[in-house]
Amino acid sequence: MIIAKNIHKSYGEVTVLKGVDLHIKKGEVVAIVGPSGAGKTTLLQILGTLDRPEKKNHFELTLNNISLKNISDREISTFRNTHIGFIFQFHQLLPEFTALENVCIPAFIAKKNKKEAEEKAKELLQFLGLENRMHHKPNQLSGGEQQRVAVARALINNPAVILADEPSGNLDSTSAKNLHKLFFELRDKFGQTFVLVTHNKELAAMSDRTLTMKDGVIV
Repeated sequence: MIIAKNIHKSYGEVTVLKGVDLHIKKGEVVAIVGPSGAGKTTLLQILGTLDRPEKKNHFELTLNNISLKNISDREISTFRNTHIGFIFQFHQLLPEFTALENVCIPAFIAKKNKKEAEEKAKELLQFLGLENRMHHKPNQLSGGEQQRVAVARALINNPAVILADEPSGNLDSTSAKNLHKLFFELRDKFGQTFVLVTHNKELAAMSDRTLTMKDGVIV
C-alpha cells in the first residue's frame, strides 16, 4: 500500500529526515510516534504528497501501487484528491460553509456530480452521528463534531489512505477516545489504510503497529 525508501528532507541547513524507510500494508492502522522535532509531520506530508523528498538522494515512494517519484505537479494534485484523505489537528473547516458543504468540497474539486456528492456526504455524516448537524456551520458545532466533519470530508472521495496529524490533539479526552474508536470502525467498514502521527499513547497502543521516529529516522 505505502512503500517509502531512503526519504530525505532538509530545510536550509536543517536536516529533518535522514533516510526514512517504511512499508505499510493495505488496511493497517499504523501510528507514528516520537518526540517533537523528530520529523513525524514532515514524513506525513511527504507521504501525502504535500511535500516532496530530496531528489539528490535515490529514493522510492509508492502509494496504492502508483510510483510518485516522477509524477508532475498537476498529476500529483489529482492523485492526492483521489487517493488520499487528510485529517489535521485543527479541523481546517471553512467557516462560511455548513458541515454538508465542507464535506462535499473534495468531491466538487474532483468534478463529481453535485447530487451524488451530497448524497455520499449525507451518508457519511449519518454514519458519524451527525445527521442532525449537517446544516450547521463550524462555529455551531463542538470540537468533537467539527473533527468528525473533517473525517467525513477525508472519506468523501473513497481514498485508499487516510493520513492524520495529531487528529485528537485538540479534543477533550472523551471526544478523543470516541475519535480513536471511529478510526477502527472506518477501517473495518471501508477498508482504508490509516497512518496516524500522534502523541496520544492510548491511540498508539490501539494501532496495529507503532513506528517510533527519532532524529529523522524510524528506530
